[in-house]
Amino acid sequence: MKKRIAVLVSGGDAVSPYTTPDEACRVGLAAGNTNTALREALIMAGIAVYTAPAMNARGPVEEPPPDSFGSFGGSPFRLPAHMTIISTGDIDNAGEHLARFIDYLHTTHGVTTIDWIGHSNGGLFARAATRVLQETASPVTVGSLITLGTPWMGGNPLRIIAGEVDPSECQGQASCLALVKAFQSDRDRFLGLERQNTYRYLMGENGWNQAQAGVLDDIPTLMVAGTALNTEGGDPEFWPNDGLVSEYSALAKGVGADVVPLRQTASFPLLHSIFIAEMLGEEWQMGMTWNAEVLDLVTTFVREQQGR
Repeated sequence: MKKRIAVLVSGGDAVSPYTTPDEACRVGLAAGNTNTALREALIMAGIAVYTAPAMNARGPVEEPPPDSFGSFGGSPFRLPAHMTIISTGDIDNAGEHLARFIDYLHTTHGVTTIDWIGHSNGGLFARAATRVLQETASPVTVGSLITLGTPWMGGNPLRIIAGEVDPSECQGQASCLALVKAFQSDRDRFLGLERQNTYRYLMGENGWNQAQAGVLDDIPTLMVAGTALNTEGGDPEFWPNDGLVSEYSALAKGVGADVVPLRQTASFPLLHSIFIAEMLGEEWQMGMTWNAEVLDLVTTFVREQQGR
């Protein structure tokens, strides 16, 4: 019997619990700060949804302190490290862990087809996992992919830190400068992902995107970008952006049809996440995965792909 589900994949530096359609965290945010609103919207739309576990260090998910931002507790599950995304680590390693998680869903829940919904680097992790599932002849197939604020061509602050973009491209905007400073001071915690969120790694000669050519053949893909931050006279590959990822990168405007042939795109005047919204003094509705319009677009796309 075939079983098709949606799978939420959080992004870089995320700590996210594993949840099922029926069970989630009992304290704080039910599925963590990236996935809680998305999960609720999908369930309300009658879509079976699971969230992939992610930890910003090696090992299984550790519940964050109760007073931390977007905390959660009382998780009903704790999957082992080999099924848990290292959200600060290598993209392909994340894909391998995520693929093991999907095979676990097949074994324990009978899942045969998945629709990915990846926020930020979660979109890259999902793409990496798709390749692993295909190359290992997994019994689970990928029906569709949604990427929300995914740095298909690199992220703004990390491209500046890597020297690919001059800091002057911030155009003096305080939020841009603050985010670059925050990433610069925090980058030592990362386990490789910060070096991969660059144009050089993703788009350079023999880059990661080109290595994914053919993976998304026959997989409908919806890309969503945030454009809350803008400035006059800025580089259109950098502006507008959601604080971390430009519209140009989130919509993969420089990525060829051999890599992503079946694409739909949408842009909203939103920020990358509720963490960025909080940092800039905005409401959580300005965060991409908590915005009503984005939630409606996501649920509509998944329902259409599932033939509902």
